Amino acid sequence: MKRLRVNPITCEGHGLCAELLPERIQLDEWGFPIIDPEPVTGEAARHAARAVEACPTLALLLDSDSQERR
Repeated sequence: MKRLRVNPITCEGHGLCAELLPERIQLDEWGFPIIDPEPVTGEAARHAARAVEACPTLALLLDSDSQERR
C-alpha cells in the first residue's frame, strides 16, 4: 500500500495538490496541505501519483507503507 506525505520544509503552500486530489488533501489556514493518513489504493493511487508529479517544489511524496517494508 502507498501513503501520501508531504515534506514540510520543501512545501511552499502552492495548493496545487489539494486542487488535484481534494478527497485526500485539505489546506490549512495558511495554504499548506493536510494529508489524509489512510493508504491510497486503486483509482486514488493514480490520482495521487498525478498530484505528486505536479507538485512544483517536489514536496508531495507517495511512499510505500512503512509496515510493507518490514
